[in-house]
Amino acid sequence: MENKFIRILGVLAAIMAVAMYVAYIDQIKATWGDATGPWLQPFIAGINCTLWVSYGLFKRERDYPIIFANLPGIFLGFFAALTAYSSAF
Repeated sequence: MENKFIRILGVLAAIMAVAMYVAYIDQIKATWGDATGPWLQPFIAGINCTLWVSYGLFKRERDYPIIFANLPGIFLGFFAALTAYSSAF
């Protein structure tokens, strides 16, 4: 029973993590072109996700929920930061 609960909890957490990073798409759209926006928070999120994906990959038993939950955050976080930062200049 406990293993099933943990598995369900892991899947739900992974889904919510992906949803959180997909929300950066609105920021990317808003800062694409001449608009400016905050770049530091998505940049730090990209670093955070990179560390979590690395952790999941380098564990003896790979932690695929952590890897897949944070993988979109690497690309979307850094891309949101890039579009916001480059729009500022």
